[in-house]
Amino acid sequence: MSASEDLEDLPGVGPATAEKLKDNGFDSYQGIAVASPGELSNTADIGESSAADIINAAREAADIGGFETGSTVLERREQIGKLSWSVDEVDDLLGGGVETQSITEVYGEFGAGKSQVTHQLAVNVQLPAEHGGLEGGAIFIDSEDTFRPERIEQMVKGHEDDVLEDTLVLHGVADEDEADPTDEAQLDDLVEAVLDNIHVAKAFNSNHQILLAEKAQEIASETQDDEFPVRLLAVDSLTAHFRAEYVGRGELAERQQKLNKHLHDLMRVGDLNNTAVVVTNQVASNPDSFFGDPTQPIGGNILGHTSTFRIYLRKSKGDKRIVKLVDAPNLPDGEAVMRVEEGGLMNE
Repeated sequence: MSASEDLEDLPGVGPATAEKLKDNGFDSYQGIAVASPGELSNTADIGESSAADIINAAREAADIGGFETGSTVLERREQIGKLSWSVDEVDDLLGGGVETQSITEVYGEFGAGKSQVTHQLAVNVQLPAEHGGLEGGAIFIDSEDTFRPERIEQMVKGHEDDVLEDTLVLHGVADEDEADPTDEAQLDDLVEAVLDNIHVAKAFNSNHQILLAEKAQEIASETQDDEFPVRLLAVDSLTAHFRAEYVGRGELAERQQKLNKHLHDLMRVGDLNNTAVVVTNQVASNPDSFFGDPTQPIGGNILGHTSTFRIYLRKSKGDKRIVKLVDAPNLPDGEAVMRVEEGGLMNE
């Protein structure tokens, strides 16, 4: 929050209310401006009409909510970063990599490599820009106990020497003339630095997962002036808890409503902090499908409409995986091949 953005300047916001808003991640005019009255009302224990007044004042102060020209939109889109998978064919398929300010959904059956992707991106986001990184940190919401620091270590050390050399310098492990990608001590220090920039939280149920997404907004906002601001939010897996807790058609509406709120919380982190949001998703088999692949992602239309990019991962021979771009607003559908090795995701 900038010095000029004092929440107590908004009508109806006293010290106690300002404190509650900040504790729940509403620490800027822009964050309040894009909230709903109900959301703000529950957060700060105020009436919905007061919440609406606060939101309107924040919108006016942040100059948000009006129309803008196409060239202004283009200017803002030029701020969007592209995060590399470290696989040339996949990066080409995605128009340069995973976009910030977007939700990218990666779905596939067990063992397809979804968690491998989230781990690789948590490493790659910390690479120098010239090597496809965003020079930032990551938040990892873990709902299936998939996060493994050992896997991060393998993926860091799996990068090529020129990438490691520049990354050692970026993380301050060694000076430019001393960086040595064959020096085990330097590499161990780099692994430690990379792990320090990944904020991990294990989600125990769907309500906890929703709370963690709200906390993620707080962490992302707090780090924006740091050396490694949060540039990736990964959720692995998005749907596991929702699928387990809301069983049967009778609970479908409530499940979808909660999932919708959760997705919008994630989207807000991406929009407000120029962060890439990557979620993994489970699949189910559609028995009515007589032709083509019967595998369908969980989450229905709500997830389908909210995800900007949808990627389907499927197994191939040995360590090969097929990466299929199923949906994107500005890219043609297509497929790429990658390998999952000890050192991470690799070109075919």
